[in-house]
Amino acid sequence: MRSRLPLLLAVSAGLSICLQAQNVPDAVTNPMAGNRAAIDAGKQLYTSVCQACHGPEARGDRGPALTGSLRHGSSDNEIFRNVRGGIQGTQMPPFAQFTSDQIWQVMAYLRSLSGAPAPDLTPGDPVAGRAAFDGKGGCRTCHQTDLAGVGLRTAQQLRDAIVNPGQQPVVTLKTKDGHEYRGLRKNDDPFSIQILDTSGQLRSFMKSQLATLSIDPKSIMPSDYGQRLTSTEIQNVVAYLATLTTPAIPTLTSGLSYDRIRTASAEPQNWLTYWGDYAGHHYSSLSQINWMNVRNLRARWATQMPGDGTLESTPLVVDGVMYTSGPVGQVYALDAATGRQIWKYQRTQKQVNPFEANRFNRGVAVLDGRVFFGTLDAALVALDARTGALLWEVQVADTMLGYSLTSAPLALKDKIVTGISGGEYGIIGFLEAFDPATGKKLWHVNSIPVPGEPGNDTWSGDSWKHGSGGMWLTGSYDAELNTLYWAVGNPGPDINGDVRKGDNLYTCSVLALDANTGKIKWHYQFTPHDTRDWDATEDLVLVDRMWHGQSRKLLIQANRNGNFYVLDRLNGDFLAAAPYIRTNWVKGWDSTGKPITIPAADANAAGVWVYPSLIGGSNFQAPSYSPLTGWLYFTYHDGGQRFAIGPAPFEPGKQFQGEGGGSDAGPPAGDAPESQGIAAFDPETMKVMWKFEVKEASLTAGVLATGGGVVFASSHEGNLIALDAKTGKALWHFSAGGNVAGSPISYAINGKQYIAVSTAQVLFSFALPE
Repeated sequence: MRSRLPLLLAVSAGLSICLQAQNVPDAVTNPMAGNRAAIDAGKQLYTSVCQACHGPEARGDRGPALTGSLRHGSSDNEIFRNVRGGIQGTQMPPFAQFTSDQIWQVMAYLRSLSGAPAPDLTPGDPVAGRAAFDGKGGCRTCHQTDLAGVGLRTAQQLRDAIVNPGQQPVVTLKTKDGHEYRGLRKNDDPFSIQILDTSGQLRSFMKSQLATLSIDPKSIMPSDYGQRLTSTEIQNVVAYLATLTTPAIPTLTSGLSYDRIRTASAEPQNWLTYWGDYAGHHYSSLSQINWMNVRNLRARWATQMPGDGTLESTPLVVDGVMYTSGPVGQVYALDAATGRQIWKYQRTQKQVNPFEANRFNRGVAVLDGRVFFGTLDAALVALDARTGALLWEVQVADTMLGYSLTSAPLALKDKIVTGISGGEYGIIGFLEAFDPATGKKLWHVNSIPVPGEPGNDTWSGDSWKHGSGGMWLTGSYDAELNTLYWAVGNPGPDINGDVRKGDNLYTCSVLALDANTGKIKWHYQFTPHDTRDWDATEDLVLVDRMWHGQSRKLLIQANRNGNFYVLDRLNGDFLAAAPYIRTNWVKGWDSTGKPITIPAADANAAGVWVYPSLIGGSNFQAPSYSPLTGWLYFTYHDGGQRFAIGPAPFEPGKQFQGEGGGSDAGPPAGDAPESQGIAAFDPETMKVMWKFEVKEASLTAGVLATGGGVVFASSHEGNLIALDAKTGKALWHFSAGGNVAGSPISYAINGKQYIAVSTAQVLFSFALPE
């Protein structure tokens, strides 16, 4: 029988909404700031509740000091949320018993300790503010070029940055090989230090590598602007900064360019895009860790990323800095050698659909000094890669209709491309491209043809209006052909095909698109008129290789419908297909590549047992293509399910399934039990070469093949497993202590190879012993 997961998700989403609502402050800034009675009341509360951890006058004890810049957010509304809801993964508990007024009182007391005057957010004079910025304030001396987009911050944030900047010590260091660096200290412990150097590059050093190290405790940002400038002058400077709303791409000497991503294989020490390269190979040529020594692999570091959701992200690594998304609304920059946090960005949803599901984020994109990610309330966000500061945000769609963004965008030469999620909600799926500098929309293409477009006649009546077809998983790109390849999800309603008769283009298809315009060049539909929720949103792997005696440009995919496909990616011609698990819905393919289906396998009111199940033969977990073996490695699930249709009323923002009860009939007598694991498949012979079985199926845990002859596989049971790429033999495993819900990657720092993977709420990185 069908699981109760949708019901549990709905209950969970409702609970999450309630908790979020409780933690949202009733004002953006403290309404009691500077009020003497509130400060006195806040001092009493602080002394009786907070002082035991944070020390007298908030100078720090077991907990950190609470004056100056705070690691988990320094604005009024951020501090309010941290007090009310606590900070997961730390010793900071929630104080839900405090009223809003009590929290504001404590904050008024804390602000008074820093000498910050009561905030005056009365609009100032921007012309006079620029004069004060350039003249009396002397700000232009340091801030020559890094103010682009600063006006996107709130007036409170701008004012806090002036009068309460926190400590930013300056570091000067020299390595043992004679190189000298100077910059702002970002992180420091007994073993390592990270700085933001004078060119704007994030740098990390092990202290054992250093010949000299000096730290000037005096902040580079003067802390006396509250006294140096009058209240009116500060108002005016804030007004001037507020006019600087046009962001510009940060100029970094080592920024990640399009050309570097295009030739990602030339720098295997990095992991530059979601699939590791544009071709979707998810492969690392690094070979320091190999099939002979992998048994010695050890956890090198672990970083906790607690929050509302599970880690499904695939990290990126760019020149020693790891960029990744945490649970909902979080983005991190980490030192890839130590896991130490360089910066963190936290965004709260502006709207929460009460029927929201899929509360996770699968990763970010990086391009020219910017980090891009999508949000659950369907916004695309750009951050400064150096600091995590918000550069721009655009609303892509209305989350109250079921739209969201859950997967990593794709960064091209002059575009950020993202597909929309929400295929369970009767949306119209689409793909869009945006200008990386401004967020301006450049093109839009629907996955469901509207009247007048080719393919609309494959939908009966007006069923196209709720056709779904989410395009949510990151696509692939052929730079030589300037062609994007993007997979399309299931039609809506998911199960009941009676209300949408026809092939239902372009659902369960691959689209080849002109990257400049979004125009569709060709399509291939894997599962016409799907009634089993078999999205085609699996990795589209682009391979140039000899195939059946010819040099071909291929597109290969292990599809959710249980079959492995080989297409010519120049024109979409069907070349071959074969099942890699049990299937009973197709008996072959005609000369055009259209499947010859078995009508008895279509979902009906009574219910029919179909292979594969709704989970699919594969799913959006990362596969991996190895040029060493010429095989694709991927996670498989071999099992069936009873599909039955039911009523399919459409309600905006609610899931649109069309699933019925039907009979309780199980699988046919004598059928083998379900199984799942890792498979190696040869596209030349169209045969499975080996399988390694695991105990629990997963929609998220993927694989990574490496130049060392190892396939790393994450599993739902909580293991990271190393397999021999040629035989599938288990070589090593690590128990992560929780569900492994991400796909592993590999990178190198100073010649040492690492394997990183996201688990339940911890990001692990592994390496060989010194």
